Amino acid sequence: MMFSNKQLKQLIVPLLVEQLLAVTVGLADSVMIAGVGEAAVSGVSLVDTVMVLLINIFSALATGGAVVAGHYLGQKREEAAGKAADQLVFFTVCLSLVITVLVYGGQNLILDGIFGKIEPDVMANARTYLLIVTASIPFIALYNAGAALFRAMGNSKVSMKTSILMNGINICGNALLIFGLHLGVAGAAIPTLVSRMAAAVMILFLLRKPDQQIHLSKHFVWKFEKHTVKKILHIGVPNGLENSMFQLGKILVLSLVSGFGTASIAANAVSNTIAMFQILPGMALGMAMLSVAAQCVGASAYDQAKYYTKKLLGLTYLCMLFMNVLVVLLLPLIIRAYNLSDVTAEITKQIIWYHAACCVTIWPCSFFLPNTLRAANDVKFTMCISIASMWIFRIGFSYLLGQYLGLGVFGVWVAMTIDWLFRAICFVTRYLRGKWQYIK
Repeated sequence: MMFSNKQLKQLIVPLLVEQLLAVTVGLADSVMIAGVGEAAVSGVSLVDTVMVLLINIFSALATGGAVVAGHYLGQKREEAAGKAADQLVFFTVCLSLVITVLVYGGQNLILDGIFGKIEPDVMANARTYLLIVTASIPFIALYNAGAALFRAMGNSKVSMKTSILMNGINICGNALLIFGLHLGVAGAAIPTLVSRMAAAVMILFLLRKPDQQIHLSKHFVWKFEKHTVKKILHIGVPNGLENSMFQLGKILVLSLVSGFGTASIAANAVSNTIAMFQILPGMALGMAMLSVAAQCVGASAYDQAKYYTKKLLGLTYLCMLFMNVLVVLLLPLIIRAYNLSDVTAEITKQIIWYHAACCVTIWPCSFFLPNTLRAANDVKFTMCISIASMWIFRIGFSYLLGQYLGLGVFGVWVAMTIDWLFRAICFVTRYLRGKWQYIK
């Protein structure tokens, strides 16, 4: 077997810690911002949906680089894996700079065109946050690229340690600038920028070490290598379109949620943060599955890819069950920490209880299982299913349930889980038929 239980543990545990840190700091972030007021929470949450959209693009690109590098490692071609790392970093730098310029140039379109009519204090907070956090795009993009490459090597401890640094700077900076200097939303944005800069510098420094399976070339060549970039984009573009459309769907739905009032916006924002805890084990194990399956596919060991998929999928269900029971038990304390109004708190409770039930039944097959397909280059199928499902079920049913049937923001979350169910059916069927094993 290519991966022993010990090796899987060494890969998975740091990923779990890394995801837990990121989500915990996100929760602490939003709680700190909540001290400024619900308008601040709403403004930051609106901008964060756009930022997550952009980060997802680079995460997808990083996934493409990691899968290509993983294939080379499975073939015992470490030099080729290093060249793939060079091209991933170079392409990431170029693309992230272009996107940063576009966001600054189109800030009015983002704030006025996407979010529509929102209250003036929410708009003011959103604008302040956007102007500062946009500068961090190239740095978070480089961090994602480096972290993905380390995971491809099976070394998730590096991304975990870098995440500890990044989140430590972020949380301490928030405490100082929000509560100490009373900078409001700017006090939340500045530490985000500084922490991402530190993370990018650290992970690129570690990627330069030549004693690793994958490392950046000593004499880095600032030139595109067409063949390698094409292979990275073959995985990254469909995955990026899938992730981007998924997040775009959330943004379009947010414009609907914005019309339900500040209480619904705040409940949706708080629920999104808590929901990240509920899917945390699945996200970590999904990253591990991508790295494991990529090396198995590179070595043409499809039986092992199926073995590890079954093994880690079962573990995902167990971990998701444990995490969601824990979140539901702690929910009263979490809501109290946010200091929400009674109306907002009640909406949040309904959403989280429903979301927990769907997480332990539908989520793993909808989001964990496709990672095996992606690692085997079956990216067009996952992309097409995800995009079609998002437009038909997530967006269509959000308007049907939320607006026309009067379920409000809760209806939006129900529509999201209908999207999950459709994806799960399609991906399970695709996996069992086995066509993914014969894609070049």
